Amino acid sequence: MSSRPRSTGRCCWGSSWWPWCWSCRRALSARWAGSSIADPGAAEMSLLLAQGLRKSFGETRAVNGVDFRVEPEELISLVGSNGAGKTTLVNLLSGLLRPDAGQIAFDGADITALSVGARIRAGIARSFQLVNLFDQLNVLDNVRLAIFSRDGVTRQPLRLAERDTRARNEAMEILGEFGLESKWDTPAAGLAQGERKLLDVAVAYALRPKLILLDEPTSGVGTREKGVIMEAIASVVRERFLAAVIVEHDMDVVFTYSDRIVMMHQGAVLAEGTPDQIRADERVSAVLLGKG
Repeated sequence: MSSRPRSTGRCCWGSSWWPWCWSCRRALSARWAGSSIADPGAAEMSLLLAQGLRKSFGETRAVNGVDFRVEPEELISLVGSNGAGKTTLVNLLSGLLRPDAGQIAFDGADITALSVGARIRAGIARSFQLVNLFDQLNVLDNVRLAIFSRDGVTRQPLRLAERDTRARNEAMEILGEFGLESKWDTPAAGLAQGERKLLDVAVAYALRPKLILLDEPTSGVGTREKGVIMEAIASVVRERFLAAVIVEHDMDVVFTYSDRIVMMHQGAVLAEGTPDQIRADERVSAVLLGKG
């Protein structure tokens, strides 16, 4: 029997866990005809393709005409000085902000108008620079709540957590991937900062995304903890065939773990390339040294 989802006769964007049914695919073909995406073929080849993104706050152009792409299974570092527009760009990609102009395609579909929740269901998840956890709950329950959210369980999830063996087993497996299994019954408030960072990423990963957006996952921790965090993230990304975009300031981390680096400056993309290409780019050096 074919596993192809049954056509519903209507588009399911933002309403179902299956990202795009066949009705959606047909609707997408029609939508591209009037779309502002310059190259629909590129949108279908890249996992994520953003073109011409603009976002202003008053007179400040936080993101100014940015084109940005993510390929499947690619780990990208997004770098730049404070105020370069990195977090604003991530907020546009995740749906926390709506662009003033431009368009975003994900997995071959136009998601520009989709909500945060709809983008999560489509396969985009993120963690935050300021960790968002339920501090009064233990580590295991933080991950289980993400699993229940992913699966559409909204009524009495904590009571269900007490007897849901499947969710518990999956949550423990995820904690193991991030080195947190021994902390499963520790309240999130009792974790060290590096452990809280890992748990925040684990919660995002529990949503089973295709693309995970990480905003400064190593900020506020020591050098050794940075290595532990990035090794865990890189291992999960590689072994689970995910794509990741990581906002990061530590260039040692960036050069060590990135497949590709994108540098923003004054709201625009200044340079992008492999770690070796970025190292050799004089424009990047000038900005990092404060001369740009």
